[in-house]
Amino acid sequence: MNVESKILSREISPILWKAGATVSTAESCTAGQISAALTCVPGSSAYFQGGVVCYSNDVKVKVLGVPQDMINDFGAVSEPVVRAMLEGALKAFETTYAVAVTGFAGPGAGPEAPVGTIWIAVGSEKEVNVIKLEGDDGRDVNLARATHVALQMLLDLLKKDFPAEAE
Repeated sequence: MNVESKILSREISPILWKAGATVSTAESCTAGQISAALTCVPGSSAYFQGGVVCYSNDVKVKVLGVPQDMINDFGAVSEPVVRAMLEGALKAFETTYAVAVTGFAGPGAGPEAPVGTIWIAVGSEKEVNVIKLEGDDGRDVNLARATHVALQMLLDLLKKDFPAEAE
């Protein structure tokens, strides 16, 4: 885990603590890196409920409830699927917030998108923010960038939702 992810996690932690909010993850290409970053802070068990590493489409469908038809129609690396993964994590872990990621980190890609295409969704039942990352800088950089962007998106949403706790 890189230093930037640890710094962001240390900013996220007190906001979740003070707000009494919880978070979960649904990670495909990042394979738990976001969960690891969120739990590197002592006491994170107060707000981190759990995560699913859903590399296979079967896990996306069976555990997170992503409709198989959605994967067939749009591909696993798509905005509709990352949104469904987020909803599945919120429901499965009964959390205030969730982070979901799906993409092609490399070196291989799929028919729906090139290497370096990574979709990230961060949100709650009230609001979901989605971003698409593009560009292949190699697997390690692609994954580090996705982790960093996801954590920054979570931090930004928390600061918006809980401005007093972010001070």
